[in-house]
Formats: sequence, structure tokens, C-alpha cells
Amino acid sequence: MLCGLAVALAVSALLLQALEPRPVAAPVVVQDGLLVVLELSCVIAGALISVHRSGNRIGGLLLASALALSVFSFLENYFGYAARQPGVLPSLRAVAWIANGALVAGVVALVLMLLLYPTGLLPSPHWRPVAWALAGWGLVAVALSTVQPTLVMAPAVPNPVGVQGPAARVAEQAFDAGILPLLFFFPAGVVSLIVRLGRAHGQERQQLKWLLYAGALSATTTTLNTLGVLGAWGGAIDNLVGLGIPTAIGIALLRYRLYDIDRLINRTLVYGALTAILGLGYAIVVIVLGQLLGQDTSLAVAGATLAMAALFRPLRRRLQAGVDRRFNRRRHDAATTIDAFTAHLRDQIDLDTLRAELVAVVDQTMEPTRLSLWLRQPSTKH
Repeated sequence: MLCGLAVALAVSALLLQALEPRPVAAPVVVQDGLLVVLELSCVIAGALISVHRSGNRIGGLLLASALALSVFSFLENYFGYAARQPGVLPSLRAVAWIANGALVAGVVALVLMLLLYPTGLLPSPHWRPVAWALAGWGLVAVALSTVQPTLVMAPAVPNPVGVQGPAARVAEQAFDAGILPLLFFFPAGVVSLIVRLGRAHGQERQQLKWLLYAGALSATTTTLNTLGVLGAWGGAIDNLVGLGIPTAIGIALLRYRLYDIDRLINRTLVYGALTAILGLGYAIVVIVLGQLLGQDTSLAVAGATLAMAALFRPLRRRLQAGVDRRFNRRRHDAATTIDAFTAHLRDQIDLDTLRAELVAVVDQTMEPTRLSLWLRQPSTKH
């Protein structure tokens, strides 16, 4: 029933958005569309986990978050459409305030899910104050949101239970201030995943890596969007990156063995740093050459492009080695061992010694459960 209700609300929100009679700004359209996709992703992941991992609270929290966000998305589009097309839809102004509260409730459920993932329990009793603070903040934020003079995401729609007059400005300022603790709780959820990762082994460690990767990216974009750094497209970017959370949870809890999260993290760190360094270097070279060559910017651009192209391969190798040394020590140690064995191989002529060293290197780098070495004896002719 929860899945069906959430899906029906999400699809209805998309339909209302498609029927919008007036042109809507592209960032708003993309943001609302991605929010609906996020809701459906949470529904699918929550339903699968609830069926295949009965008793796991993560599935229930995903469904609760999906339902809350679906209610918000539907009401936002419903009242926005009704305001621009009076008399077309039935008046439901009495429940308009639910939209504001549903948005906050959905966010609280997502953050709580980070704190409880993957076992459904907190990492330790020391995290109880954080959980209680999150619950208290959620209640306060819901209360502040429901008394706003208008809908949070549809300012043209008045809130029937919102405060009016001089108090309206105070309520808006209080709500803006009340959202700021999210800058603490979302990163706190990511920190709890890091704490669990340090203690986890085997399957749980792989599960945590997936969500930690997605949660860190989402926490970063949410913080930047809350601070207004991402501009008009901030909401769309935030929703797009947020899709990684239910996707990572579904993969981690159901079929994590099919994917190599370590390779994904490794490539993200390497190419993210490579892009930042080359982009900054390109800008600096263009500026410097532009100053030296005067108005001939085409030569500056060509020179900067050639310089960055020449730096790409050696810089990527250095960054890959640095990332392996810091975050993938096992691969780095294996590569170092193999390089040392290869260098020693050139000078070693004793077959028995070489055989023992080869077995040791394979055992150290590959860690097989069983290892044997067979050498074909040279044939003798009589």
C-alpha cells in the first residue's frame, strides 16, 4: 500500500507538471522531475529491501522518506497548478500546510537512515544524542515549516494555517535559521558511516563503501546548495546526486558482489583531482600567456591546451600512485612487491631460489587459499 500510494503521488506530480499551462524555468522543471525520480528510486529500493531483508529498518525508512517526498511533490505541483488555473481542480487548501511538513519529514528519514545503516542500529550508544537531536530538530523544523505564510517551494500559494501580517517575516526568518542544522546532521550521518567502516569486515564493509561514496557526494552538494553556491541549478544538482543514495543502498544490500566500488572510488579520486589540477593549470597558463602575448588569445589558448595535454599522462600516473598509496594500500604494496621481484629476477640464476621467491611473491600479493608451482622438466633424448 505504501509503495502504491507513493508511486501514484509521484506519477500524479509528473502529470501535473506536464500539464502546466505556462512556461516554467528550466531549473525548476529539472529539479521537480529529478525529485520524482528520487522518490521512485527510494520506493523501489525500500520495497526490495523490505521483501528480501524483512526486519531491516532501512527498507522502512526508505519507504517513509519516499512517501513523505511524494506527498510534498504532489501537493506542490497540485497547488501550483490550481493557483494558475483557478476552478480546474478541487480546492484542497485546508491540507496545503502538509506539503511543507512532508518535505522536512522526508529529509529527516533520509538522514536517520544514514545513522542506522546497514544494521538498523546506531554505531554505538555515543550516537544516541545525535539521534535524539535529529528527532528534536525534525519536530521543530516541521512546526516552523507548517506555519510559513506560503508553501516553501510554491511561494505563490498561501498557507491556510500560516501566520500573516508582521509575523510572517519573522516566521520566514525562523524557518531559514531552522534549516541550518541540516548542515550538521547530514555530514554527521556520513561520519557515522566512516566510523562503522573502520570497524566493519567482509560483507558489511562492502555495503558501507557503497553508501559512504554516495552519501559523501550528496552531503557535499546539499551543503553547497543550502549555502547558495550552486545558484539556480542547485536544487536540480542536489536531487541528481541524491539519486545515488537509494541506488547505492539497493546495490549494497542486495547484489553488492556484482560491482567493484573500490575501482569506482579510485577513479573518482584520480580523475576528480586530475580535472581540478588541469583546469586550474589551464586557466593560469591562458592568463599568463595572454598577458605576455597581448590581445592574441588564440595563441594563449593553443599553448595552454598543448601544455595540459603534455601533462595529462605523467600527472595521472602520479595521482594514481598517490591515491593507491593513501587509499588503496593493498594494491600499492602489491605493485611495489612485483616491481622489486622483477628487478631481482634479472640477476637471479638459481632456479630453486627463483622458485621460492616466485611462490612468496604470489602468496603475498594474491593471497590464494592454495598455491602450487609446476615446472616442466626438460626432455632428454637418448
